[in-house]
Amino acid sequence: MRKRILAYRKRIDELLQSMPDGINWEDVLSEHLQQISFFQHERLVHLIVTMTVAILTLLSMGIAVMTQIMTLFLLTGILVVLLIPYILHYYLLENEVQKMYVQYDRMLELVRESENKSGLYP
Repeated sequence: MRKRILAYRKRIDELLQSMPDGINWEDVLSEHLQQISFFQHERLVHLIVTMTVAILTLLSMGIAVMTQIMTLFLLTGILVVLLIPYILHYYLLENEVQKMYVQYDRMLELVRESENKSGLYP
């Protein structure tokens, strides 16, 4: 997922930077909305998983401290090790989707500019 989201955002950044002639920004905008939707769903799933692991980590830590059972300390350590990559991946998804919103806003401006040039809006 990391490669996919980074590659997609980079491709759109390059498209917005090069501004090729004859491109239909409405089609690009429609595709971009679909991709944002996919990545938002992925982000939601990872938020749920990350929060579940975080809650389990805190519960395990609390119970381990109260009961002093060594296997619970081991479980807590494993959950912490698992939680770190989940947080980093969620951080990536969140930031990349936020950047896609900025791209969307720029594309929307381009669609409106093309509509104004074509005389659709006086």
